[in-house]
Amino acid sequence: MNRHLLTPPASLPQSVTAALMCMIALLWVRGDTFGTGANSFTMDFVTIGNPGNEPRGGEGGVDYVFRMGTYEVSREMVVKADVAGDLGFALSYGASAKPALLTWNEAARFVNWLNTSSGYSPAYKFDANPGDPGYSTQAQISAWDVGDAGYNAANPYRNSEAHYVLPALNEWIKAGFYDPATGRYFRYPTGSDETPTSVTGGTAPGTAVFNPELDFTIPGPADISNAGGLSPYGTMAQGGNEWEFLETVIPGDEWDPDGRREIRGGAWRGYSGLGGYLANGSSPVFDPSEELAGFRVVAIPEPTAWPLAALAPVGLWLWRRRCRWA
Repeated sequence: MNRHLLTPPASLPQSVTAALMCMIALLWVRGDTFGTGANSFTMDFVTIGNPGNEPRGGEGGVDYVFRMGTYEVSREMVVKADVAGDLGFALSYGASAKPALLTWNEAARFVNWLNTSSGYSPAYKFDANPGDPGYSTQAQISAWDVGDAGYNAANPYRNSEAHYVLPALNEWIKAGFYDPATGRYFRYPTGSDETPTSVTGGTAPGTAVFNPELDFTIPGPADISNAGGLSPYGTMAQGGNEWEFLETVIPGDEWDPDGRREIRGGAWRGYSGLGGYLANGSSPVFDPSEELAGFRVVAIPEPTAWPLAALAPVGLWLWRRRCRWA
């Protein structure tokens, strides 16, 4: 979106104009807070606008505004949600800023808790929830029924009244590889067709946390906010640091609740395959009960918020300049 199309009337005093534009920035370049007390945490998001963008190879086109997690979900976030929501995860790690490693089913439980603790519908339907008889963190999801509130025939496994969800393939690709300024897709989620520079941490443009030699002796993943350069929209580590589960089931499983889920993005451990897993298009698949990947979260704005969401590029532009005006 061209920010000049959203310039307030010239008749407004410059100080008022600046204040209004900074209000937009503060509303849309922000984090969402979950939990309470010692178990509270904030998750940062960037707004992915430009609805109706053209897909590439049938992937990446999204006809609505959404927000993508700026970073991967951290271990600290999962530990706090596990305690606050009594989710029953058998975690093998403590709280830290490293990316969390969960099964797909556990990631879906985490996302459901984000919703229910914030007053929204759960995104994914499980027959038993925390505290219910027969509850299991590794139970598979079911389709929402036609009579259920939020049922969506286009995707009966994602409740349309949920605010937080796991990324669908098209959402994930758009956030990482699409450049809204030029309308093109890059090969890597660093705003470039050139292979990222391998690093163990940092935020320099054009870098990613990975090892070209598949060397398992190198240090583990970086902290989620110190894991390489940003995508054109401003997400970090969609290439490298840790694999990421998608909501999407691989073609052929056709949303079988037990179907294998895609993981994308590659990890700190190595870089292999044609073009590398960091590139757009490479995707191993795994059973939803295997603990093999991290994830990030998508937030779908309520319809009444979409007009304001359309102004998000202005907010981002101003926020990056720290709302400076003459």
